[in-house]
Amino acid sequence: MTTETETEPDDLRNLIEGARVVLWDFDGPVCRLFAGHSAERVARDLVGWLEGQGLHGLLDESERESLDPHAVLRAVDGRHPGSDLVAELEERLTQEELKAAASARPTPYADPLVRTWTAVGARLAITTNNSPRVVREYLTSRGLLPCFAPHLYGRTQELRYLKPHPHCIQRALNATGAAPATALMIGDTPADYLAARAAGVPFLGYARNERKNKVLREAGAEMIVGSLEPVLKAVWEAGQA
Repeated sequence: MTTETETEPDDLRNLIEGARVVLWDFDGPVCRLFAGHSAERVARDLVGWLEGQGLHGLLDESERESLDPHAVLRAVDGRHPGSDLVAELEERLTQEELKAAASARPTPYADPLVRTWTAVGARLAITTNNSPRVVREYLTSRGLLPCFAPHLYGRTQELRYLKPHPHCIQRALNATGAAPATALMIGDTPADYLAARAAGVPFLGYARNERKNKVLREAGAEMIVGSLEPVLKAVWEAGQA
């Protein structure tokens, strides 16, 4: 079930009117990347590949049973940072994400919101733990790349910089010349919120269901919407003012 809008219209309007640069997480606010290509299966495949290399003992039981491919990647990097093994695993995840991009499902109202925000003069950037190659491919397929390029900041082989580290947000702020207070981060996970908080950037949570809403609130996020429709409405109204 989709959550009702949690944020009051006036609060949402104030948040939007202060944003000169909008930083978007990718998988969630822009699209459901794994809508047709199971993230759980990808995680199992990564674990299976490690075991095929004779590295069964590299992960503990909870890591082997993880349904999150990023959790598997982080675990390996924590034990062998910067290694060829991590580089191979990261490339394997990127290839799976590229397959997923072909069947990704646009988040409702995301495409018109991106275009409207661009039209009223905001600068947009992607700040994600996914591969920037995947982001570029998806945005190109939707005709949205010009709204963001060249500001696509995603996963590198320096995995210690994945969110909740604020590195990708700081890269976007530096490249756009934006002060943190004049930016806005839109994300759907606690890692997005914590990265934005660490960078001093206001945060708008997107929670497509009650579970997402709950974990964002437990992390400390206060401004949350269950749909991008009221955000689109507020951006359009601000552009008419």
